[in-house]
Amino acid sequence: MFCQELNLSIIPSNVPRRSESAADVNKPTAENAPNSVGPIETAENAHPEVETVGQRAADHRATGNSGSSWSIEQARELYGVRGWGESYFDINNDGNVAFTAPTESGLRTVSMMDVIDGLHQRDLRMPVMLRIENLIEDRVRQLNSSFNSAIHNARYTGDFRAVFPIKVNQQHHVVDSIGRSGRSFGHGMEAGSKAELLVAMVSVPSVESLIVCNGYKDAEFIDLGLQACRLGYKCFFVLETQQELELIIRRSRHFGVKPFIGARVKLATKVEGHWAGDSGDRSLFGLTTVELITAVDTLKEAGMIDCFQMLHFHLGSQVTNILNIRDGLKEACRFYIGLVEDGAPMGYLDLGGGLAVDYTGTASTESHSRNYDLDEYCFDVVETIMNSMDAKNVAHPTIVTESGRWTVAPMSVLMFNVLAVTNFDPEPVPETLPEGSCEGVVHLFSTLEKIQLPRLQENYNDAIYYRDQLRDSFRSGTITLRERALGENLYLAIVNRINLMLPQLRRVPAELESLSHSLSDIYYGNFSVFQSLPDAWAIEQVFPVMPLHRLQEKPTRKSIIADLTCDCDGKLDRFSSPDGEVVRTLDLHPIRKDEPYYLGVFLVGAYQETLGDLHNLFGDNNVASIRVAGDGSVEFVEEVPGDTIADVLSYVEYEPQALLARFRSMAEEAVRKKMISVEARQQMVTLFRKSLQGFTYFGE
Repeated sequence: MFCQELNLSIIPSNVPRRSESAADVNKPTAENAPNSVGPIETAENAHPEVETVGQRAADHRATGNSGSSWSIEQARELYGVRGWGESYFDINNDGNVAFTAPTESGLRTVSMMDVIDGLHQRDLRMPVMLRIENLIEDRVRQLNSSFNSAIHNARYTGDFRAVFPIKVNQQHHVVDSIGRSGRSFGHGMEAGSKAELLVAMVSVPSVESLIVCNGYKDAEFIDLGLQACRLGYKCFFVLETQQELELIIRRSRHFGVKPFIGARVKLATKVEGHWAGDSGDRSLFGLTTVELITAVDTLKEAGMIDCFQMLHFHLGSQVTNILNIRDGLKEACRFYIGLVEDGAPMGYLDLGGGLAVDYTGTASTESHSRNYDLDEYCFDVVETIMNSMDAKNVAHPTIVTESGRWTVAPMSVLMFNVLAVTNFDPEPVPETLPEGSCEGVVHLFSTLEKIQLPRLQENYNDAIYYRDQLRDSFRSGTITLRERALGENLYLAIVNRINLMLPQLRRVPAELESLSHSLSDIYYGNFSVFQSLPDAWAIEQVFPVMPLHRLQEKPTRKSIIADLTCDCDGKLDRFSSPDGEVVRTLDLHPIRKDEPYYLGVFLVGAYQETLGDLHNLFGDNNVASIRVAGDGSVEFVEEVPGDTIADVLSYVEYEPQALLARFRSMAEEAVRKKMISVEARQQMVTLFRKSLQGFTYFGE
């Protein structure tokens, strides 16, 4: 059912395969072994003043004894929840993840396990994408308030207008929530397609809000935007190519409407990270300097230079370093000033997106973090623009940002239950071997007995060699299946014991650094990576993942998480650690019989839902939008059932009723041939019909 595999056959690259000569059957000693690496320095024989790798990494490589002391504060540190969770997510005194929601009566805290109880009462099964409406509203308020405060404190004379890029999350409840909460701020919408423009036209809360049209445009796209202009909205057409300008001029003359025109410019400033391709000379979008001047001349010739009012640029979706933002903005200001000096009226400077989300909670320039907060971002933007404009006596423009990821990422949590666990723990090893055991088993048993801290590398090399020798013997038919099973179990016992001893070493040999990952458990989650977390698969995006409960207990299992798809890429095996490094395993709790175990993936409100696909025909999961009231009660604002099997089959051009009719005919033919009874036929047809209407995911 699952094709998830772990490679337990790690052979160090510097260890040659031994020949199959009779002399090699004898276990080599440390003195004469060709793959001996000599004594390994341990904490005991190292300099006492040097902190050991084992001391530094014990919490990351081995979780220790389940009976040892554990506190909720340690859980907070292990999962980094107070970093990436900002002021929203934390662990309560019961050991459950909780979120704090701003309400009209102040902050109210809700346990995620209470939300799960509410979902069960409403027959919404896992997996569930939970949207917390209060967090959407709070992010809209924070973004606008922080910019307005920076403008006021700096005595900046321009305004601020945010627009939400609909592509970041097109779900109607999300867009509607942003429209409602952004009404008093004039929060607008950004559209990159005709479909998104239709949504924007009916979702912007007032004529004070902007509509920004990015991406490539045809005549129909432009015609739609011009209708918004006729209704009194400032709908900007941002030029991506020179060809678009001629079309805008022609269609605006056709309707007799003066358009609002902007241009996206390609900056030379480069940034690091996953989305670096959005910046620099090789950016897919925007005009070069030469093309920008050509556009100005074209508008002058058409008598429409007064329509050119916006300069747009975009450094990337997740700009981690505030210095990159300052550098890019300084360059963009020079373009803006140059356009004003060339006769364009201007008035709007659109920074695009880039305001980053700290997925790891480490406040660093690592790809999944950021080294600044919202207030610093707003102040630096306002200060940089003001200083640039004042130096050339240019009026301060209205600042526009398209901060989509930052706005909606925190609002959504993917919740799912664990279905099963596979571990690589050995079965109990016999005190003595059965008489007549094969050579490979004997050597593995001897290796297990002689494991020593200074010789862990050698012990590991021997274990691999004798394990491979045993497998060769099995392939050639000289040993039995039971002998191979005994040898494989001895090998697991050896490598598990070595792994437990690694924290005692001052330096861990390179070949053994990945041993913990190779021995990690596989927790099978009731979800699809490809449907619900596509960025984790496609671009190795790191999302915060942690148990939703039992956090007053020490997690003692190193694990990766596999999904339901029959695909070896369907897994989560990249997690943030307390020191900011990306690690390959996550600390989880042992599963208890007949007791559910719930995990949550956080900050998934941006991009994930729309990018999801139908790998293995797993469809949309259940969705619940909730709102916390002033008294702390939770209202389930919207419940969207996930796809049924019939739904996903129709997406790939099957007709569910036709499938049912075909199966009914097959069952009837079996009755005629006396293969089954009529009663059995009815049972089969009922099950087939029920399955068509059932959830694509597993029951809890």
